[in-house]
Amino acid sequence: MHSFSELSALFDAHFNKKQFPAEPKNLYDAAQYILDLGGKRVRPICVLLANELFTDLTTDAYNVASAIELFHNFSLIHDDIMDEAPLRRGKPTVHTLYGQSTALLAGDVMFAQAYDNLTRIEMRYVKDIISLFNRTSKEVCEGQQMDMDFENLDVVHIDAYIQMITLKTSVLIGASLQLGAILGGAGKDNQRHLYEFGKKLGIAFQIQDDYLDAFGDPTIFGKQPGGDIVANKKTFLAIHAGEVANDIQKQKLESVYKESDATKKVSEVLAVYKECGVDEWASALKQQYYDEALLQLEEVAITSSRKKELYTLAEKLIWRDV
Repeated sequence: MHSFSELSALFDAHFNKKQFPAEPKNLYDAAQYILDLGGKRVRPICVLLANELFTDLTTDAYNVASAIELFHNFSLIHDDIMDEAPLRRGKPTVHTLYGQSTALLAGDVMFAQAYDNLTRIEMRYVKDIISLFNRTSKEVCEGQQMDMDFENLDVVHIDAYIQMITLKTSVLIGASLQLGAILGGAGKDNQRHLYEFGKKLGIAFQIQDDYLDAFGDPTIFGKQPGGDIVANKKTFLAIHAGEVANDIQKQKLESVYKESDATKKVSEVLAVYKECGVDEWASALKQQYYDEALLQLEEVAITSSRKKELYTLAEKLIWRDV
């Protein structure tokens, strides 16, 4: 069994070749640009981790992992366009550098390239792999649409937000693990438990992400907290505060959300969050989903020692400071 860092190096060696032809230059440079920004590449490594639970790493696993990484970056390009985001991983976004039309095409060609990788796997896996890949692709799009729809709603309930996060973020982690397990010859029960492990872990990860944006230590987090507050984003924290705040606290939030001074706005919203116990609630909810994820991993019917790297991955993703 390889460690996460070892698998990361192996995947990079496979993936970090030029993925696209030279011409048309603007199109393929735009597509390659976001890949060169790097990232943790958690999702493709999940494919490899799950594959190695049941067999030696296969060429098929690398091809599916590559498809997942291409799909993920395709979705990021389109997300950034919809969000009008200027930066991705600290660098200008694809549409900022290359224009919106080229960015859209770059995302489309990455989606096509993902399928090109899937055509290389053994025929006996094709139906199950493409079926799960297609279902997950549609779910990610559904989650993104829900996220955009929420921008036009005054009130979003926590159950709807969890459904959105599950579709937009979590199902891709779950699917990555299940795809690797399929290629490893895992039974249906093991596949299902790994999928649910990834899905629950993804929700816990988003809760932690929302929490750190509000309450993270700026000396560790690398930026001042409260970016989501300044942008009036509907996060786990904002939604829960709206549900539990008393009338005075709700009036305070409604007033301060219109505040133009970002520093004052963040400070006053965080004060209300703490009055409402939002920080403690978010920590408890994150722990709930983390525990549920680990229960699913425990049910995977292989020796605990072989699952060590997945436990380590869960710990690193959730109990992080940044």
